[in-house]
Amino acid sequence: MTKKEIAVNPNPQSGGNLEDVIIQSLIEKNGIKICKIDLKKINHVFFDSFIICSGSSKTHVDTLSDFVQRNVRKVTHIHPSYVEGKSNGEWILIDYFNIIVHIFQEETRAFYEIEKLWSDAPIQEF
Repeated sequence: MTKKEIAVNPNPQSGGNLEDVIIQSLIEKNGIKICKIDLKKINHVFFDSFIICSGSSKTHVDTLSDFVQRNVRKVTHIHPSYVEGKSNGEWILIDYFNIIVHIFQEETRAFYEIEKLWSDAPIQEF
């Protein structure tokens, strides 16, 4: 799926698909290696999906995180239930209840290899 194939509903009154808004926001701010792990069919998992991407620096990771939160709030009126990792900027986790957004610095993402932990789930790259 390319940037243009993601349909984001720009009308805040009618909402918008949360996953699409998050992914489009990451694309717009040049997130690196964006992917979605679909966890809906995995037993004993409390989330529908993980959306993962990398930033090239602490500043880029912070920018991605801030823009996702601002854009999601603007388009869907949804606020995250929790945000973790802003202080060091190596791995920021944004919790949208059933969707968890992981924004890593490239080195940190390579170290944790979170996609390999969930290799039994379908992974879609953007």
